[in-house]
Amino acid sequence: MGFELNQQALEGHDDRLRGALAGAGLPVDDLTDAGRSFYRFSRGAETVGFGGLELYGETVLLRSIVVLSDQQGFGFGHAITLGLLDQAQRKGATAAYLLTETAAPFFQSLGFRPIARDEAPTEILTTRQAASLCPASAALMVRSLPA
Repeated sequence: MGFELNQQALEGHDDRLRGALAGAGLPVDDLTDAGRSFYRFSRGAETVGFGGLELYGETVLLRSIVVLSDQQGFGFGHAITLGLLDQAQRKGATAAYLLTETAAPFFQSLGFRPIARDEAPTEILTTRQAASLCPASAALMVRSLPA
């Protein structure tokens, strides 16, 4: 891809983050809980999307990945996900997990594979995302870091 995105750390109470996630039907109830890191991704001065992660030792839960509707179709989702994976790896993660209801093929294209919930570590299964915010029908996926 012929572009590079800037990444800026955000607090979970950021109105732009909350609005983008709510608009995409993603959970916002736990954004201000401890242990979450969120980022605004931009190209120049223009915001293209947001993403977050929760680090649990050598595992990380990717979450809240959203590309703004007017920015979709340009590859920004891939760039945001790869930026988050890079951030997670720099923080010591060796495996990345995520839950998705609608984007499994997208994440498979980035090296994630679906797994049964009983294959995930306890620290991932006990997150609010896995335990209550995402429905049981959401696919749980994993990818090793680095790819």
